[in-house]
Amino acid sequence: MTAPTHSAPAVAAAPVEIVRFAALGDSVTEGVGAPVGSGWRGWPALLAPALAADPAQVLHHNLAVSGARTADLVNRQLPAALAMRPHLVAVVAGGNDTLRADFDIARTAADLDTVLRELAAVGAVLLTACLPDPGLMLRLPGPLARPLARRMAAVNTVVHELSRRYRAIHLHLAELPWLRDRPLLSADRLHPSPSGHLLIAREFHARLAATGHPVGPPPAAVLAPPAPGRWADLWWLATRGTAWVARRSIDLLPGLLALAATETVQQLRGRGPELDARAEAAAQAAAQAAVQAAAQAAARAVAAGAGPGDETRAV
Repeated sequence: MTAPTHSAPAVAAAPVEIVRFAALGDSVTEGVGAPVGSGWRGWPALLAPALAADPAQVLHHNLAVSGARTADLVNRQLPAALAMRPHLVAVVAGGNDTLRADFDIARTAADLDTVLRELAAVGAVLLTACLPDPGLMLRLPGPLARPLARRMAAVNTVVHELSRRYRAIHLHLAELPWLRDRPLLSADRLHPSPSGHLLIAREFHARLAATGHPVGPPPAAVLAPPAPGRWADLWWLATRGTAWVARRSIDLLPGLLALAATETVQQLRGRGPELDARAEAAAQAAAQAAVQAAAQAAARAVAAGAGPGDETRAV
């Protein structure tokens, strides 16, 4: 007699966890320079499918907006990112702060600290990057370029310090070969081309993999147009660049010309290194002040009996 057979009990499939990825920032993170249809397909969109073995398991929201300053991240993008309960968040910003007459490194540092602190408090893995010098990218003359370079260096100093504090996965974006490899830049010389966006996505992917985060295969190659030539640069300046310069002239140019005049006088007096040292000291002080303010707020929240999730919002 044949022994009866019994079918094995059905085992419920384990629920597939969706990887939630948010990107905060300005035009670089929005994807400017990599057009697709009527929009952009920048490095966050290229990185997102590579964050899991199955791209369908990744939920990606790009909250970045062209022209955004760090205050815009705090007031608009951060609440939307927190509502997602993200696993990974990219925060790349600060460049537009340097291009404004009211630039204040202490305020920029406080804004970045708020964003990174609140995202770290919900357990998100943070991706940060330091940005290249806009004066160098645009090949501005020295008296105009040097003040902008100091501002960008100050922001990058703050980003480095906060990245260490919040254990972010940091990409030295400023050190990528933007000027040596012209195809990495779009015609405006400020934003990555499709190839440049792909490079950023692959660099972040490599750093995630190297630190043990589960990821899928590297971001796939994209169809990249030929590198912009001189005529493309001139066409951009004539059709779009002029409007960009005009918008900035209302705000930045008068102050920048004053900075350039001061720069020229100080350089003639041999005090350029002193200006560099002062800017670096101000950036370090701003980063430390932001960190100390966060620590004091956390201590006050604990003393008042607030929960861990409330400590980060006590400032």
